[in-house]
Amino acid sequence: ECFYVLFETEVHETITSNTLFRRGEKVCVAASGGKDSTVLAEVMTTLNARYDYGLELFLLSIDEGIAGYRDDSLETVKRNQQQYQLPLKILSYQDLYGWSMDEIVSHIGRRNNCTFCGVFRRQALDRGATLLGAHKIVTGHNGDDLAETVLLNILRGDAPRLQRCTQVTTGMEGALQRSKPFKYCYEKEIVMYAHYKKLDYFSTECIYSPYAYRGYAREFIKDLERVDPTTLLNIIASGESLEIQEGVKMPTRGSCSRCGYVSSQALCKACVLLEQLHVMREQRKSGERR
Repeated sequence: ECFYVLFETEVHETITSNTLFRRGEKVCVAASGGKDSTVLAEVMTTLNARYDYGLELFLLSIDEGIAGYRDDSLETVKRNQQQYQLPLKILSYQDLYGWSMDEIVSHIGRRNNCTFCGVFRRQALDRGATLLGAHKIVTGHNGDDLAETVLLNILRGDAPRLQRCTQVTTGMEGALQRSKPFKYCYEKEIVMYAHYKKLDYFSTECIYSPYAYRGYAREFIKDLERVDPTTLLNIIASGESLEIQEGVKMPTRGSCSRCGYVSSQALCKACVLLEQLHVMREQRKSGERR
C-alpha cells in the first residue's frame, strides 16, 4: 500500500509541477494494452478522482494490423475500457493509410519495419486525438524509454530530437501537445505496480520488435546499470542539460503539402514512407504481370 501511494504521489508531483493539464481539458490516454499504458490508465483515473483534476479522459488505441499480436492486445484494451469506464476509440493503419503492418513487412522485410510503424503510429495518435477533439495526449513513456531515446539520438546524430526527447511535454510548437507523466518512473516500478495491483494487461512482445535498433540500446543501458545503478537517471539528466551551440541550423516546423500534418519538410515522413510503399507495390504488381 505504501508503494502505491509513493508511486501515485510521484506521478502527481510530475503532473502538477509541470502543469501538464488544466481543468476541463479532454485528455487522450494512448492505450496499447501493455503494462505501461494500462498502469497509465489506472493512475490517471485514480489521480483525476483523488485530486479533482477535472479532466475528461478517454482511451485511444491504434491497430497496426499485426496478426497474433495487436488483435489480442486490443481485447485487453476493451476490457480496460470496461474496468475504468472510459470511452474508447480504435483507429487502424488500414483505415488511415491503406496498409497494415503485416502488409508493410511483406514488402520491406523485417529490418526497418519499426521505422515505418513508429512514424505511422505517432501520426495516427495525433489524428485520432484531433478527431475526438482532445486537447492533449498522455503516453506511458517511462524513464527507461527516455534514456534509450537519448542514446539512440546520440548514435544517430539527431540533434533536433536529442534536444527535445527528454522534455516532459512536447508538441508546444503547434502539434497536439503530448505529456509523459511517467518521465521519472523506472520501468521496474511500473511492472511492480501492475503486478501487485493485479492489473489486466497484455505482456507479449511485438513479433517484429526483436529486430528493432532500440533493443540494442536497451541492453547496453541495462549492462551499464549493473555497474552503476544511477546510469539511467544520469543519461536523462545529460539529455536535459543539452544545449545546441549557436550557429547550428535547426529544422523549421511547417505543414506537409500533401496531408497537412506538421513537418519540417515539404512532405512529412509518413507521406514519404507511403510513397515508397506505393512504388514497391506497383513494382511487385508489374513483376507478377510479367
